[in-house]
Amino acid sequence: MAARTIPATRRVEILANSGLSCIPLEFVRPESEHEHLADALNKCPRGVGIPIVDLGGFSSEEGRRRCAEQVIAAAAEWGVMLLVNHGVPEELIERLQATGKGFFELPVEEKEKYANDQSRGQIQGYGSKLANNENGKLEWQDYFFHLVYPPEKTDLAVWPTEPADYIATTASFAEELRTLASKMFSMLSLGLDLDENKLEAELGGRDDLLLQLKINYYPRCPQPELALGVEAHTDVSSLSFIIHNGVAGLQVFKDGAGWVTAPLVPNSIIVHVGDALEIISNGKYHSVLHRGLVNKENVRISWAVFCEPPREKVVLRPLPELVGEGEVARFEPRTFAEHLERKLFKTRVASGREKAAVD
Repeated sequence: MAARTIPATRRVEILANSGLSCIPLEFVRPESEHEHLADALNKCPRGVGIPIVDLGGFSSEEGRRRCAEQVIAAAAEWGVMLLVNHGVPEELIERLQATGKGFFELPVEEKEKYANDQSRGQIQGYGSKLANNENGKLEWQDYFFHLVYPPEKTDLAVWPTEPADYIATTASFAEELRTLASKMFSMLSLGLDLDENKLEAELGGRDDLLLQLKINYYPRCPQPELALGVEAHTDVSSLSFIIHNGVAGLQVFKDGAGWVTAPLVPNSIIVHVGDALEIISNGKYHSVLHRGLVNKENVRISWAVFCEPPREKVVLRPLPELVGEGEVARFEPRTFAEHLERKLFKTRVASGREKAAVD
């Protein structure tokens, strides 16, 4: 059957439910990416696994030291880890998952009431990925995106009112995750021999660090060997936290091992190091290249929360404490807004991370 084209604004959910057996050309990845897409869910190099960090002992001084050692090692070597005993109540996570799933189960015409308009700069709301990348390909996903923290900067007018408990549940989750983010920044600061409050303060502090939530909805795909839910990228954030509905699909790239599939660990939260943290740590912490797969059998949903510095208020640059005595600054100073511009409009190096150095 010949591939068909569709308008870029058509929802992937509608396309997936239309009964087609071949995906449109706009979703077919370049041939260079086809290898292992079909069987990647079952491919994980023997002996290679994303680190699992248990934060259960964080409340004691000795336990906190052990937690910090594991977090620091994972951030430096992998740029990603799975947190267990992280302190976010399991019951709250289950409610978050139920409300997000409930929203995407609404009729499309109901979801369209919350549609964003990227052409007008309205990025919050319900949407589908536009082809703003170098190869012009679309991703097999719909999403809902909005700011969830701090509360005084959120716009509840764009939050779904169905399901009825969406707003209350999401706001409670954002509060809990903000506490977890502070714990992570504290441990990562200690790993750089800095005051434990240093990284969080440099990235905006309690008042200005933003939490952006993106619920990714990946419908069943008739040709998962040709498509991606999310193409390979690094996050622009400082840290990203991810929860999912128990369907595998996240892969991270590990030097020497290739693409490694994240395991399904009950009640865990996945944490990525993003570009902003890599820049201010002068590359000590690794912004991880990752992608999302799709499959024929199951809908996959993930909740990604991006910890972002304010766009203009903070200048991202290697911290002075980390430069000197033979250590040069590996990144030029830029605001977060300027970094976004570089990511959107400039081709990145083959390794997936900017490595421009300055004297």
